[in-house]
Amino acid sequence: MARDTDGERIPLLNSASSQGVALAQRVGTLLSNWWLWELIEACTSIIALAVIVVILFVYDGSSLPDWPSVFTINSVISFLSTISKLSIVAATSAAVSQCKWLWYRQTEPCRLQDLQLFDDASRGPWGAVQLLFSLRARHLAFIGAVVVVLANFFDPFVQQVVAYRSRSVPSGKAPEIVKSRVYAARSDEGLPLPSVVDLSMKAGIYNGVFDIKDNADSGISHTCSTGNCSWQDVASLAICSRCVDITSQVEKECTDGKCHLLYIPNGPTLSGLGGQINSSTTNISSELQGIEPSVLRFTSLLSKKVSDPDDALAIECSIFYCIGRYTASVKDGIVEQRLLASWRNDSARLDTKTDLILNPPTSFSNESGAEPYRVTHLAAHALNSFMSETFTGSGGINNSGSAFSSDVMQALYDASNLTGRIENLATSMTNSIRGQDDNVSGPAYGTAWTSETYVHVRWAWLAFPAALILLASCFIVGVILETSYRDILVWKSSNIALLFHGRSLRLSRRNEKPVNKLSAMTSRATNVKARLVESDAEGWKLDQDE
Repeated sequence: MARDTDGERIPLLNSASSQGVALAQRVGTLLSNWWLWELIEACTSIIALAVIVVILFVYDGSSLPDWPSVFTINSVISFLSTISKLSIVAATSAAVSQCKWLWYRQTEPCRLQDLQLFDDASRGPWGAVQLLFSLRARHLAFIGAVVVVLANFFDPFVQQVVAYRSRSVPSGKAPEIVKSRVYAARSDEGLPLPSVVDLSMKAGIYNGVFDIKDNADSGISHTCSTGNCSWQDVASLAICSRCVDITSQVEKECTDGKCHLLYIPNGPTLSGLGGQINSSTTNISSELQGIEPSVLRFTSLLSKKVSDPDDALAIECSIFYCIGRYTASVKDGIVEQRLLASWRNDSARLDTKTDLILNPPTSFSNESGAEPYRVTHLAAHALNSFMSETFTGSGGINNSGSAFSSDVMQALYDASNLTGRIENLATSMTNSIRGQDDNVSGPAYGTAWTSETYVHVRWAWLAFPAALILLASCFIVGVILETSYRDILVWKSSNIALLFHGRSLRLSRRNEKPVNKLSAMTSRATNVKARLVESDAEGWKLDQDE
């Protein structure tokens, strides 16, 4: 048998066994008599938080990882967060326990009851709160108590770090939207119509005029498999419009404040009572001069009450061929499109024998070497004739009823925004042109979008856990340094140390009865003061102050 430095007997073993026992004893000594275990716990907490940061950095902004179903980012983060919290709290609790020995090492004796306060503080937040109110920032243990209390908020903060959001990502087959480089009137069988407007264009005209919501943009033909698609900068042959208000040119013949005749020189006229509209092809406003190639130029004069000299509206509109650049999107199955820019060739003229050619500059169309845009002369003249006939007419409403030369006149009369209705007409006619299969253009391809859930990391929520671990680490290092500076042994939360080194305490005076109940002992400990001292004869003792 052999003895260690404290007189403990150690059995003699063979060389290999004795080396293993010696190593185990060294490890046990470091764990019990020093701070190895607490340093391991602190490092474990830091490493766990660092792993959390790495995982979040890798998956921040990415789609949900394809992990086994039993694992999710939240579950992994929660597991690592628990390890980090438990490790740092355990190390902090041990350091708080060591602080009670630092507390009694002070020059002035302290209440014996403080032993219980430090012990409770190392066990949980309620005890830590009591220690906070008792110490009031007068001792290093105050920081440890703060860490123990704040550690209860560790998990809620970490749980707020990861959020799952939705975003649109490209998916599936590329969607299509129609465009056209050629307009040529054709029958349903695809045969050319020599001098007749095809039914699809007539439908476009009537849809544009009768659409009380002015929502022709939604009528563009397209395919979108996901219900959410987008197209950027689609160039196509189109119909454009421009209207100017020429109400200031309306002449009035009135008697006694009541008008019986409204007219525009060289333009439409209104006479009589009630509400009226008169529309005809004209060439009045100088602002519309030179806009070519024209489909139609007409003026509408209307009044909801002819006798009122202030109730009159006159607009002149030009509808013409152009090249339009569009952007379009489909959201939840509803299509929207917007005209980005348009181009026209004011020098172009319609000819009875030659097709209309529109060749925009490359800077506008972003196309190089493509075939020019074309309107066949037969289709152009047929459309001009039909539009002139359709937008020439009159009508009105009075006490006897209503009468209009055509439904188109009634639609223009009822329109709340006549300029907007003409713009809607141009869009609807454009949709008809784009919807034709001209065997030249083909559709424009865009991007189909689908919803994807992705990981969004809110890094600010990690500030609290990181700051708490940093504060706890500084506290532990501070306790280690203070223990070394005051030359105190590392006893931490050991009750054995109190039994071995607290024998000089006399808690019952001669004239006092012994107490056994915890409440009575706590009460008496309030009046007993002690301090930790070292003597050559007895070593360290928790000595009672007389």
